[in-house]
Amino acid sequence: MRHGPRAALVLGLLRIYLAQANFAPHFFDNGVGSTNGNMALFSLPEDTPVGSHVYTLNGTDPEGDPISYHISFDPSTRSVFSVDPRFGNITLVEELDREKEDEIEAIISISDGLNLVAEKVVILVTDANDEAPRFTQEPYVVLVPENTPPGSSIFKVHAEDKDTGSGGSVTYFLQNLPSSKFTMDRHSGVLRLQAGATLDYEKSRAHFITVVAKDGGGRLRGADVVFSATTTVTINVEDVQDTAPIFVGTPYYGYVYEDTLPGSEVLTVVAIDGDRGKPNHILYRLLNESDGVFEINETSGAISVLQSPAQLRREMYELHVQVTEVSSPGSPGAMVPVTIRIVDLNNHPPTFYGESGPQNKFELSIYEHPPQGEILRGLKITVNDSDQGANAKFNLRLVGPGGIFRVVPQTVLNEAQVTIIVENSAAIDFEKSKLLTFKLLAIEVNTPEKFSSTADIVIQLLDTNDNVPKFTSHYYIARIPENVPGGSNVVAVTAVDPDTGPWGKVQYSIYGTGSELFLIHPSTGLIYTQPWASLDAEGTSRYNFYVKAEDMDGRYSLAEVFVTLLDVNDHYPQFVQSIQEKTMVLGTPVKIEATDQDAEEPNNLVDYSITRAEPANVFDIDAHTGEIWLKNSIRSLEALHNITPSGDYSWSLQVQAKDRGSPSFSTTALLKIDITDTETLSRGSMAAFLIQTKDNPMKAVGVLAGVMAIVVAITVLISTATFWRNKKSNKILPVRRVLRRRPSPAPHTVRIEWLKFRRAKAASKFILKEEPPNENCNNSRAGVTVPPRAPALPPPTKMAQRTVPTVSGSLTPQPSQQLPKPKPLGGPIQSSLVSELKQKFEKKSLDNKAYF
Repeated sequence: MRHGPRAALVLGLLRIYLAQANFAPHFFDNGVGSTNGNMALFSLPEDTPVGSHVYTLNGTDPEGDPISYHISFDPSTRSVFSVDPRFGNITLVEELDREKEDEIEAIISISDGLNLVAEKVVILVTDANDEAPRFTQEPYVVLVPENTPPGSSIFKVHAEDKDTGSGGSVTYFLQNLPSSKFTMDRHSGVLRLQAGATLDYEKSRAHFITVVAKDGGGRLRGADVVFSATTTVTINVEDVQDTAPIFVGTPYYGYVYEDTLPGSEVLTVVAIDGDRGKPNHILYRLLNESDGVFEINETSGAISVLQSPAQLRREMYELHVQVTEVSSPGSPGAMVPVTIRIVDLNNHPPTFYGESGPQNKFELSIYEHPPQGEILRGLKITVNDSDQGANAKFNLRLVGPGGIFRVVPQTVLNEAQVTIIVENSAAIDFEKSKLLTFKLLAIEVNTPEKFSSTADIVIQLLDTNDNVPKFTSHYYIARIPENVPGGSNVVAVTAVDPDTGPWGKVQYSIYGTGSELFLIHPSTGLIYTQPWASLDAEGTSRYNFYVKAEDMDGRYSLAEVFVTLLDVNDHYPQFVQSIQEKTMVLGTPVKIEATDQDAEEPNNLVDYSITRAEPANVFDIDAHTGEIWLKNSIRSLEALHNITPSGDYSWSLQVQAKDRGSPSFSTTALLKIDITDTETLSRGSMAAFLIQTKDNPMKAVGVLAGVMAIVVAITVLISTATFWRNKKSNKILPVRRVLRRRPSPAPHTVRIEWLKFRRAKAASKFILKEEPPNENCNNSRAGVTVPPRAPALPPPTKMAQRTVPTVSGSLTPQPSQQLPKPKPLGGPIQSSLVSELKQKFEKKSLDNKAYF
């Protein structure tokens, strides 16, 4: 096809325009039910939660440029949605309510930065069942005649529900009325009187009915819900003239007394119309005139007596009164009987009489706690009512503290003798109340006047010895210093006897173990120490005895007394010996000990100190334990040798023991300390043991006694076994005893030699040689026939040597018969130690002779 020059020009311009033009963006239209696009025909339930993502705007730009989304609303409306400019996500920001706003107009727009395209959209708000039915034209009050026929319509209620569909449909029903006289149409809301039911104004003037309106249910926030509403229908029953008059205050009784005047009103009959809504007036008349004695007012119903009571011949009249309604001719009437009695005038109250005539106060004195059931014979009381018949009947009772006395008789006709009987003996207590006052009341029983009279009963109580002295406490605690002088006050006890006179006087005495050192004042109860008593908390710190409170008849009670002696610092600390000798091993302390006989702390707590030392600055002492040790700078015998003036290893100390009492007491002792080292101690276990027991000789005696007991026990067991073996074999063997003499005088010499006092340095060696024990563990004797011996004992176990930190030598058995010469040591051994050990071992040597 050929084009002209003009067509070619237009085509060129069009191409240039298309190359330079920027086309506007546009929304996608995805149709109904889509959740993205241009919101065409978009709907949203009204119960959608605020903050929900409800839609996504979606569009495109022909050039592929970035696009943004916007939504806006009319300024007069709410901004219900917000949009994410970049992604187009629309979020609900305001609550929806279809009943207020069933559609929302908005303007959505899309822009590529140069071009903006806007569209107006309408979002439909769909219904959710969020509204409850509501009754209209409340309150509901209906007036219904009581003669309304059963099944009649009475009233119609109406409720509206703004929801649509099933949520807006309303049904009606009555709430919880299974025996109701009414029924309701569930669709129309018409209230009817049930078939067979009637209304009665006289029985019930109003009925209150609860009506429930319920919708058909629907979805709300994902759940099926049903809403309802209630209202009350008040049905007022209108009265209709259909009921006979009703008498009020039946039965009717009247009384004509002896002083009644003719024409006086006796009583009034009252009747009302049974139809209370619109009552008619009532007319009264007597059906029997009763011989012209009585008449009735036809409008008020008042019955009057026409004659004087003295002229009346009968005691009782029976009248009949008829009533009719005024404005309802032919309406039913009513009749009621009236009983009138002619009675004597009750003009005399009950009166109390004593022996001398009328009396209104009676007095009596009795001892407390009389036996139960006892009659108060001192009271002479008579009561009388001068009236006749029922007017003379009255009751008697005591007014006052209850349950103590009772009166007999309790009902009296005309006259009676009054008796008062004890009912509660325990309550008649002189200590609680010295005077009992009652009112004796006589009151008529069957009279309208209820005449009454009273008399005062005053009972003066006399005391008896009915109480036991009682201490103010079950126990008494006293604390006194142990050094109080004889005759010092300890504690005062108190007992109280509520009785009066001589019965209330209390005598005190004490008894029991521990009461020997104490006395008590018999009248005041003051406990004090014996004049000669010397109390000592260290001997007995606590006394416990009983105190007795007794009245003149021997009635008594007991209390316990605890007396605690408070310790006084009256003892000096005491050392075992005033001059002591100790052996100290380098690095190990020695200990001194003093005791204080006081009973309590701090009086018996002792502190130690070194008051003098020659030479000084060598020892320290623990003030609490009494341990003495060398100063830390002295660690060897050579250092000690340079300190002492004589070059030996002995020190003399003056040690003080001081208690912590107030005032404080102290005692001193002289202490001589010999010092050695562990090297010297390791040379012999026996010597170490002997040196160790220097300060405690009984330890060595105990060890030797234990060894001897074991040997004797083993020998007895072996001899017994041998005897029973020979007896079973029916053999009689000669009894022989073998006495072997140990080599003499070697053992004795050895014991003597090593116990000789050596004036060498402290911690000298003592080497003791002993023969091995023979089979019988007996010592030999020359020239004695040897009897048969018992089986040999097992050889003694050789004891391993060990270092003893508190001795200064050792004993080592040697194979040789001769004693080796002891090597001289650096310090002397005290003569007192050697002499003491020598005596003990010589005594043991004599005891360890042969056994016979």
